[in-house]
Amino acid sequence: MKVTHYRQGEPCWAELASHDWQGAKAFYQKLFGWNGFDMPMPEGNYTMLQIDNDDVAALYQMPVDMAENSPTHWTVYFAVEDLPATVVKVQQAGGQLLIGPHAVGEAGKMAVFADPEGSRFAVWEAINHIGIKRSQENNALCWVELACRDTAKAKDFYSQAFGWQCKLANMPAFEYNEWYVDERAIGGMMAMTEEWGDMPTHWMLYFAVEDCDAIAAKAAVNGGKICVPPTDIDNVGRFSVLADPQGGVFSVITLKDDVYK
Repeated sequence: MKVTHYRQGEPCWAELASHDWQGAKAFYQKLFGWNGFDMPMPEGNYTMLQIDNDDVAALYQMPVDMAENSPTHWTVYFAVEDLPATVVKVQQAGGQLLIGPHAVGEAGKMAVFADPEGSRFAVWEAINHIGIKRSQENNALCWVELACRDTAKAKDFYSQAFGWQCKLANMPAFEYNEWYVDERAIGGMMAMTEEWGDMPTHWMLYFAVEDCDAIAAKAAVNGGKICVPPTDIDNVGRFSVLADPQGGVFSVITLKDDVYK
């Protein structure tokens, strides 16, 4: 399904900052069948990843100073209607402004934040580029998930920052919360237990795929790593957590046929 507009607070962009731009580009093109359109930048290339010429994600080579202190990582962007107002709301709620706000040519305006527990995310006020142009189909972003240690604090923060509602999901095995924009679930949240060790809190990006097991195997063959093997989720589908050859972590999921209905 093609997308032409995002509402306040909806996930609207997926971006990979990589230690090896060319290697990452080859890996994801093989994995998802994405096309790549390179856009020159002062310090390298910014690659738009596309399905039939529709942008669905992007990746870029991290500058040397950034790469020294940051692993390869995916970032989720949330749509906002008023970037300056969002900066104020995020900071008042206890978040930290890390980058920006600044304009990205005529495409839009952005800023990067960390929530009170350190999970990073970005926001996007669109001008000429809305963000991801495909939804509810394979090889496109379909879900984002916050893994944190203090779910009560996270509920307060994101409700203030974006106006989200948080509702307990029907997950018999463990407690799982879902984020809502109006009546639409746009993401989830789970508490990190002792089993997670010292892993930092983070946002996880999920990409829909036709066959979770086949994609996981394909990732491994092409130099990636299977962090969590394909696993069934009651009432939802089958997922796997993967890492690309540079260590960028993401998830894939084969959704049950009725999830989007």
